[in-house]
Amino acid sequence: MTIHGFSPSGNCHKLRLLLTQLDRPYRWVETDSANGQTRTPAYLAKNPNGKVPMLELEDGRVLVESNAILHWLADGTAFLPDDPWQRAQALSWMFFEQYSHEPYVAVARFICGWTELDSPRRAELPGLRRRAHEALSVMERHLAGQDWFTGPAYGIADIALHAYTHVAGEGGIALSPYPAIEAWCDRVRATPGFVPMPAPDARAAERIARSLAAG
Repeated sequence: MTIHGFSPSGNCHKLRLLLTQLDRPYRWVETDSANGQTRTPAYLAKNPNGKVPMLELEDGRVLVESNAILHWLADGTAFLPDDPWQRAQALSWMFFEQYSHEPYVAVARFICGWTELDSPRRAELPGLRRRAHEALSVMERHLAGQDWFTGPAYGIADIALHAYTHVAGEGGIALSPYPAIEAWCDRVRATPGFVPMPAPDARAAERIARSLAAG
């Protein structure tokens, strides 16, 4: 299978992490969504939504949306519970990640690292950070009594939520008020076969540093 992905993207890294931990072979095609590589006619012919990640099979079938791909890859493995109730719980956290978490945590990080320092989008940051903390507070309450989000063991809901949570600081969203989340991030990093998400390139890292310094 082929994964079209942008390495600094949490949504893309979800797939790299799961495939590595499943020990499944794949080909990675670096696709810089920040610089228009998902808007070419060839890419849009496969994925009209023009986003990454995109999974492409040898027979030409294409699957998009990171959490749908996670679910498909994990089906029948230990990363997705067999019990219907636990499976639904895992899916509920994955829906939470895409609806109540990623639009704030990930977008704040994107604005800090992948927009110019004078971008009008930076006016969005206070509101995004406030909503991000609301989502993190929900996660913190869950983790006060549970070790994982997928059920009794680590799995795809944890992979989905870890992707942008562990780099929330790059969007100016501190994790220090959330000790249970920090401990959970440590548990995720300790899972067998864990691979870290590649760091932003030098230009994005500089923007992040200057954004955080500006507050």
